[in-house]
Amino acid sequence: MNVKQWLAEKASERQKKSMPILSFPGVELIETTVGALVKDAALQAKLLKAVADRTPSLAAVSPMDLSVEAECFGAPVLFEEGEIPTVTGAVVTSIEEAENLRVPSVGECRTGVCIEGMKLAKQQITDRPVFAGVIGSYSLAGRLLDVTEALVYCYTDPDLLHVVLEKATDFLVEYIRAFKNAGLDGVVIAEPLAGLLSLELAEEFSEPYIRRIVEEVQSDDFIVIYHNCGDTALQIMPSILNTGAAAYHFGNAVKMIDVLKAVPSNCIVMGNIDPAGEFKNGTPESIRAATLALLEECASYPNFLISSGCDIPPQAKWENIDAYYAAIAEFYAEK
Repeated sequence: MNVKQWLAEKASERQKKSMPILSFPGVELIETTVGALVKDAALQAKLLKAVADRTPSLAAVSPMDLSVEAECFGAPVLFEEGEIPTVTGAVVTSIEEAENLRVPSVGECRTGVCIEGMKLAKQQITDRPVFAGVIGSYSLAGRLLDVTEALVYCYTDPDLLHVVLEKATDFLVEYIRAFKNAGLDGVVIAEPLAGLLSLELAEEFSEPYIRRIVEEVQSDDFIVIYHNCGDTALQIMPSILNTGAAAYHFGNAVKMIDVLKAVPSNCIVMGNIDPAGEFKNGTPESIRAATLALLEECASYPNFLISSGCDIPPQAKWENIDAYYAAIAEFYAEK
């Protein structure tokens, strides 16, 4: 399908749907655990199918496990039951280690599981597009170098940082191509660490690498949706838009109305109901109120599609998720 055209048509509809980053809460639907899910392709496909059957989402989006790519490069990963895996240590601490860092082959570690899981999901989910979730170049570099060090290296050792970024991007291009070859409709590329940079730093250390990914993988039938949930997303907006992604997804660290004022009307923008504050810790009443308020505030922008602000946590309550979708239906039914 022409996914770019599909997305534009969905944004132009009077009664719009939503595409939250919703997958991990599905562990409750299929009676499994996060620990089992992140290592089992069949479970990942089963979960996405269950979530698709339960919800009227525009698209199915894979679990956003941002440790997968770093693990391939040798980063240590902590697996705790009930929690999304996390990287616990750096693998590069010097320019020599950066230059010697091996770019892994796609399929190593859990990347093969993720590709197979999404291929199976695409075969089972036939009524909507299916998107894989991947990490962005600078955010991956932050996991390989340590997040704090990756921010410091922007000033103290940019050459080291660029070496790691080049290798991270080389890998990500091939990883995303594997999803494309598996028949998926696109990727949501998460670049949250860039949301801590100034505009000047984002233009040097994030934008060119994400733009390269977009240029190499995006086509009419396979799109890139850029996600940034950082505090400086508004300040670095020119750099974000220069990536050339097909759509942009923002977290609740920024006001969505301010984002919409800052982007061209032909840019599709998604976000940003608080994943922890509302989906996990809210109530059906509070998430209904937050959803209706955001829709009302952004109603004059036809390029807006409501979504979660980021990946919805595994512990999110289904009564809240159901209330979110019900509020969207309620809002557009009255228009």
